[in-house]
Amino acid sequence: MKKLLLDLSNLGALFKEALPEEKVAAAQTSFLKQVSEKMHAFYRGKMQTLPKAGIYGFNWFNVWYTPGVSKVSTTIRDHPDASYQLSNRGNLVAVVSDSTRVLGDGDCGPSGGLGVMEGKAMLMKYLGACDAIALCVDNRNKEGKPDAQKLIDFVKMLQPSVGAVNLEDISQPNCYRVLDELRESCDIPIWHDDAQGTACVTLAGVINALKLTNRKISSTRVVLYGCGAANSTIASFLLQSGLDPAKLIIFDSKGGLHLDRQDIRDNKDKYRQWALAEKTNPQKLNTMEEAMKGADLLIALSTPGPGTILPEWIQLMAKDAIVFACANPVPEIYPYDAHKAGALIVATGRGDFPNQVNNSVGFPGILKGVLMVQARKISDGMAIAAAHSLADFAEKRGISAQSIIPTMDETEVFAQVAADVAVQAMKEGLARVQMSHQEVYDQALKEITETRALCQSMMEAGHIQAPPPELLQEVFEACITESKSS
Repeated sequence: MKKLLLDLSNLGALFKEALPEEKVAAAQTSFLKQVSEKMHAFYRGKMQTLPKAGIYGFNWFNVWYTPGVSKVSTTIRDHPDASYQLSNRGNLVAVVSDSTRVLGDGDCGPSGGLGVMEGKAMLMKYLGACDAIALCVDNRNKEGKPDAQKLIDFVKMLQPSVGAVNLEDISQPNCYRVLDELRESCDIPIWHDDAQGTACVTLAGVINALKLTNRKISSTRVVLYGCGAANSTIASFLLQSGLDPAKLIIFDSKGGLHLDRQDIRDNKDKYRQWALAEKTNPQKLNTMEEAMKGADLLIALSTPGPGTILPEWIQLMAKDAIVFACANPVPEIYPYDAHKAGALIVATGRGDFPNQVNNSVGFPGILKGVLMVQARKISDGMAIAAAHSLADFAEKRGISAQSIIPTMDETEVFAQVAADVAVQAMKEGLARVQMSHQEVYDQALKEITETRALCQSMMEAGHIQAPPPELLQEVFEACITESKSS
């Protein structure tokens, strides 16, 4: 059996050589999950803290700590915004979660989200040169239920230490209240990546998919499957971008959203869903079979699959249909099945399939941009500007049905997004610091390049140990055996 490369670049090809096409996706998923657990155990997590200032002898601790650091304290006391220049606050993001909706795995307990939050921190550092800390919060009340107010209070108290907050993996309905209240009350950017991040990157993919299929957003018929934090925000961004609300049909677990849904109207926690029900789906369609007839675009962010989205539904769609199946860790329908059912363009949240609609190409640059101009908020206008930045970057380098948005290995995209978001923040009067587009781009790209070079040098010097190659090979071969026997 051929050997698996350390960079995993031949993973897909090896699975395709060994297995029938319909079994490849499930086998890859199994492999990635098993390797992830083993690698986290091998490294005992994936982030650490290191100084960025020189320690030229023990006497320098008198500068970095007491008595010298007293001057830093009194300067910040007299000029609070100096904290951005005299500490790491100006480049620091808190990744905050109560771990109540971790990927597709639900409530994993307060500490259960640490792997994901550390992952976000790693992506922010490597892709956007932002420092980040993973903070999983126990906000359960006496009955063991998550308390939104406790999470809100925690983030408010955290503000003086960080330049921005990334909310993550918070279940409904708390995710709406937490984001809405913090966006209004905090004086630093609050970003809910499951909502704004997913909507931003999805909109970027939609923009280019519509171009490739010669469609205009104003005349496109859209079905959204799922109405959680992600799809409700996607609906908002699409409508703000020119989508006709009469051509939008949204489904939750009980059917289509529309004016007859009294269960949504009477539930105060469903205020976002009711706002959408009031202006979409005027035909009051309740089944996917009805809604998918002639639909141009399907965006699914629902229960992980496969089997959540049926091929029969896609067969009902218009010619050159566009399907986004973005549940993690397994899409609602695998790309192979969606294409077989007639979809021209298929996107998922997975990096091992074409067209990865993943927040990781968006949030590192967005957060870098807001940190560099010390923005007070991240508005919808800034998130939509980021979506157009991503779409424009991809179009300039060339788009196709298999490549509609940038990928993580396109380094310049993060600097481009940072600059475009920073400029939009300045236009909206939300930035404390004024910089030109070129200044933001150049500085962001410099820091991102230096961060990647540092990581590479640490690996080459052995400060980050490579995993045993036989471990990866053993897992790969076990997955092949398991798949063949299933």
